[in-house]
This record gives sequence, structure tokens and C-alpha cells, in this order.
Amino acid sequence: MTENPAILAFDTYYYDGKAKTVCIEFTEWNQTKDYKVHTEIMDNVEEYIPGEFYRRELPCILSLLNKIETKNIEAIVVDSFVYLDDDKKYGLGGHLYEKLDPKIPIIGVAKTNFASLNKDKKSLFRGDSQKPLYITSIGIDLEDAFKKVESMAGEYRFPTLLRELDRLTKEDTV
Repeated sequence: MTENPAILAFDTYYYDGKAKTVCIEFTEWNQTKDYKVHTEIMDNVEEYIPGEFYRRELPCILSLLNKIETKNIEAIVVDSFVYLDDDKKYGLGGHLYEKLDPKIPIIGVAKTNFASLNKDKKSLFRGDSQKPLYITSIGIDLEDAFKKVESMAGEYRFPTLLRELDRLTKEDTV
């Protein structure tokens, strides 16, 4: 019997010169419980540079990813964009994809829009929200990525597991 491929979702919270990165590992897109949580806190994180967010967050994700079994991953979800503009300038998701020897599909789920990206992005309205989530992807068809995020459990704008991920990044940091 083969094990279902894992889906990994990452987020990082910054505080006091540190970064707390959390990964939720699950196997079904509509899952709400029985997931694994991986956490790491790093010191001396890069300062935020507008347009180069990946320089700050990518090392955090890669460090935690090195501690997780990655041989059977369906996709990685990041709280960011794969592309920053219509010329396909990489955002965090694109840089992560390249660092992983372009094998693991990356799905970006962003809460705020980038005006310079008009194509290669889909707006997802969930629940009663008038504000969409912005879906981008690499290594997986955008429509397929959109449907996977759309199928995630939860009645609100942000899927249940991604809300939990956001909560876990801030837990015990304030």
C-alpha cells in the first residue's frame, strides 16, 4: 500500500529579529485535522527589502524543509506569489521552485494583490468574502492549483488549514 503524497504549507512570522517558520503537512486538500506540524525558529534573519521578500523568507523555508521527508510531496503552498510580474519575475514561490530542482509544484496563495501581475494569476473568492485570495503556481497548471485551493475546507476566505498555519506562526511569539 502506497502512502498518499504529502502537501506542505509554509508560513513565517517575524519578531524581535527572529523568524518562526511553521509547516503544516497534510495529505488531502480538504483535510481539517490529523495533520503534522513542523516548526523552527531562526535568529539573525535578513531585513525585509521591498520586491525581494524571498531573500528573507526562502532561507527560513529551506532550513525547515531540510528537516522534513520530501521524497513524496504533491505540492508546497506558500503565503506569497510565484511570479511578481507578467514577465514571470520570480517571487518567493518561483525561487523556492528553482531551489528544489524544479520537481515539486509550488502554489502561491496571497492575501493582497500585486498590481504588476495580471496574467498567470487567478482570483479565488471563498465564503462570503468580497476580497479574493490570489492564486499563482509553477510546476502545476494554474487551473489545477486554483481548484485544489478552492477545494480546501473552511467556510471563510482563508481555508481552515491555512488559517491554522497563520495562527501557529504567531503562537508563543508575542
